[in-house]
Amino acid sequence: MSMSSRLQIIVPEELERTIRRAAQRGRLSTSAWVRRAIERQLAEERPPADSLERLASLEAPTADMDRMLAEIDAGRR
Repeated sequence: MSMSSRLQIIVPEELERTIRRAAQRGRLSTSAWVRRAIERQLAEERPPADSLERLASLEAPTADMDRMLAEIDAGRR
């Protein structure tokens, strides 16, 4: 069983209204909506677990090494 603790934050009234409306649209309590938003944000910020995932997260161009070297060389001309 996981333990829970209370987290209290102060937000401007307009933001609170916006969050409350978003929660209502999703048929969630405000607390559940905020927890999900925090979890989504943390998941986006979490670095990939292994080297290949980190490399893939760069979304750098990939190809056969000889082809990439030829393209680099062609771009220098």
